[in-house]
Parts: sequence; structure tokens; C-alpha cells
Amino acid sequence: MKINHFSYLLATWFGTGLSPLAPGTIGSLAALPVAYLISHFIGIVGLGIGIIIVSGLGVWVANIHSRRTGSHDSKEVVIDEVAGQWLTLLLVPADIVFYLLGFLLFRFTDIAKPWPINMIDRNMKSGLGVMLDDLVAGAISAIVLWNIWMWTSL
Repeated sequence: MKINHFSYLLATWFGTGLSPLAPGTIGSLAALPVAYLISHFIGIVGLGIGIIIVSGLGVWVANIHSRRTGSHDSKEVVIDEVAGQWLTLLLVPADIVFYLLGFLLFRFTDIAKPWPINMIDRNMKSGLGVMLDDLVAGAISAIVLWNIWMWTSL
């Protein structure tokens, strides 16, 4: 597959998913500066719109990648990590401490795959499934991170 193909660039989040070590973690790390810039300059609404756009594009490119390679949820497809990571950060300020904590929470949740994430991962074999398990991991992580922010802001 050509790296310059638009859907492949998006699926691998501009090549970060091609990392030989922990591509999901690298994809999540690559999502952080973009989330920070959006959140800092546009705000929560901008990041929310970004999540919706990346999620929609992610379903599309994950389906294309799956058809072209014959694999479901390939490790090199990391646009789902981007959407999940951004969702994790949606409710907290653009602050390096909360972004680092959000990164750790999201990676833990995405890797551990507690219920219902594991059920989605096992049963939804489509671009929607690829995106949805990370979005649920992001939502769980966002709730935990928001609670930490609220408790530390008292």
C-alpha cells in the first residue's frame, strides 16, 4: 500500500502508526499536540468538532484499509487512538499535567479493554467497531480525568 494514499495517511495518522514499537501509543502521543492546539486556540467546541470529524473519517479509512489488506483493526491504523485520545481530553483544560494524565488513562483503558470495550472489540468487525472501542475507552477515560480535574480544582 502506498504511504501517499490519502486514506492510508489518515488511517496511520500521517505515518505514526508505522512505528515498529507500540504504534497505538505513538499514535496517541501524536494526537496530543494537535489536541492542545485545537483546545487552546478554538476551545472545547473545536475539539468536539475535531473528534466528530476524525471519527467519521476513521470509520471510512478503517473500512478502506480493511478491504485493501484483508485485516481487521490492523496495528498500523491509529486514527482510532487519535479520536479516543482527543475525547479523553475534551473536558479538561489544555494543561500539560492533565494531558499527560489523560494520555496515561487512555492508554491503560485502551490496552486493558474493560467491559464494554472488550465486547465491542470482539464483536464489531467494521470501521465503526475499530473506532467505537477507542471512543468508549476515551469516554471512560474522560469521565475519570474530569473527576480528577474537579477534585484537584476545589
